[in-house]
Amino acid sequence: MSEGLVIGPAAPADLPRVAEIFAHYVLSSVITFETQPPSVAAWQRRLDDLAASGLPFVVAREHDEVAGYAHATPWRAKPAYRHTVEDTVYLDPGRTGRGIGRALLGELLARCGQSGARQVIAVIADAGPASEASIALHRSLGFAHVGRLTGVGRKHGRWIDTVLMQRGLTG
Repeated sequence: MSEGLVIGPAAPADLPRVAEIFAHYVLSSVITFETQPPSVAAWQRRLDDLAASGLPFVVAREHDEVAGYAHATPWRAKPAYRHTVEDTVYLDPGRTGRGIGRALLGELLARCGQSGARQVIAVIADAGPASEASIALHRSLGFAHVGRLTGVGRKHGRWIDTVLMQRGLTG
């Protein structure tokens, strides 16, 4: 991992770079099921909504540039799910394989626990090497494979499965 890496809460000034990183994956891959990149204004709404819910949104800054981000969102809207969240981690495509994702996810998990979450769910599109890296990342931080949803997404002319992983945060 880079010595110049700092992880902290996302701020409005980070959102143009967050939008740029995510847009790359929306337009060039199937690892997200989004088909249109969200605007910076949409990212601001997400940041505000997560803050209002007490859920974390963090960025990794490498030499003062956003290198990646992670956030947790409610798993489902029904009240009984209120202690379960879904994690999201994205990196600048030129900064993968250097431990930044692990640092981001580790910090996100710590903050999820502080927010009162008890379970974290990862929903990973089964899309080849990028998926394998995400599965390995999650497994390295204690997530277990709990299922597969077959053919639940369609993007770029193909049907895509998702792998479900889960990690408890408390005993």
